[in-house]
Amino acid sequence: MHRRRLNQWMTGAAVAAVSLALAAQPDAQTGGATAFVGARVVVGDGTAPIENATVVVRNGQIADVGPSARVRVPAGATRVDVAGKTIMPTIVDTHVHLGTARTALMKDLRDRAYFGVSAALSMGLDPAGEPFAVRAEAPAGVARYFLAGRGLTMPEPGRSDVPYWVTTEGEARKAVQEQAALKVDLIKIWVDDRDGKYKKMPPEIYTPVIDEAHKAKLRVAAHIFNLSDAKGLLKAGIDAFAHGIRDVDADDEVVALVKARPNVVLIPNMPDRGVVADYSWLKGSLTDAEVAKIQAGATNRPPAQAAWGIQARNLKKLSDAGMTIAVGTDGNTPWAPHVEMADMVAAGMTPMQVIVAATRNGAAFLRMTDTGTIAAGKNADLLVLDGNPVEDITNTRKIAAVYLKGVKVDRDATRPSR
Repeated sequence: MHRRRLNQWMTGAAVAAVSLALAAQPDAQTGGATAFVGARVVVGDGTAPIENATVVVRNGQIADVGPSARVRVPAGATRVDVAGKTIMPTIVDTHVHLGTARTALMKDLRDRAYFGVSAALSMGLDPAGEPFAVRAEAPAGVARYFLAGRGLTMPEPGRSDVPYWVTTEGEARKAVQEQAALKVDLIKIWVDDRDGKYKKMPPEIYTPVIDEAHKAKLRVAAHIFNLSDAKGLLKAGIDAFAHGIRDVDADDEVVALVKARPNVVLIPNMPDRGVVADYSWLKGSLTDAEVAKIQAGATNRPPAQAAWGIQARNLKKLSDAGMTIAVGTDGNTPWAPHVEMADMVAAGMTPMQVIVAATRNGAAFLRMTDTGTIAAGKNADLLVLDGNPVEDITNTRKIAAVYLKGVKVDRDATRPSR
């Protein structure tokens, strides 16, 4: 099933007001300490896991982490036995398109917390109003919300009219200025002719967009499809790609451009692999009907496999070239990061590289300095797993608990199927 089709499971669901119920830990409210004792800790920075570790949390932050033989548990601390489990940082999804009405948006953020996603960047389909209000409120107990406001594209009649349709340099610069005034987290552009249906944004437009954004200290992420556009955007100073190269295999020229700018971020957003896959891990989280629909689409489709193969080879090549990789899923599927991460491993990245992409790199891309790794001084954004994702990346799906700033998410009360 294509990743965009995976998003369709949401469309038929009633978007009702939801209770953001939390299993609040006493230490998170009173300032007392909690010690998670005995787990394997995957820090999120690429270093080897810490076996039989202790993580001490106080006031929603990590006070200490290390081997249990070294870390002192404070007197009176609440002990949580996590022996046999793995703790890693929560996941950051750097490319989504969330609801824009308050109720729908809050549900989307709650659903992401349920699946261990603590932050998400909505990429360019977010009008003024409720999305900005929710971002400013920074509600507790749900994923943190970032947004690119209204993105920029050439006219695309019949598609979303939320983005600016720009045709001149002046229009493009004005659009960037308007979004900068709203303090968006990023500028999003689309550089794609949509299979020949529309005129593609040319360098004469996207170069001024990048220039104007950089004047406002904003970065620009580009939706792309073609290798040639990736090269042009790299030369123009792009900061991130919201998709990988999808038409042909990457060549030596683009590899050289990437090596010259290793801080450019690639958010590959892998397409559906077109292979039989087991989605039974979603049972109990979604309704039986939703799981059945997803499972029915997981079939062998050679054309999809060929398209996936191009992007897989390009991801591996650019990752090996030193390009910074983050995790993003497009659309609005809260559990999709777990599929994306497995796809990235299937493409040739190691599980540890993918964990870093999903945690430290994603947090850095969203400019969150208080999360992304399991380290002293960081928020206690913890994903507790029943398996080791370094050995098998699909173990990120075996969620025992999720903590946001030291507060346990009540996954029974916030189950998406409820």
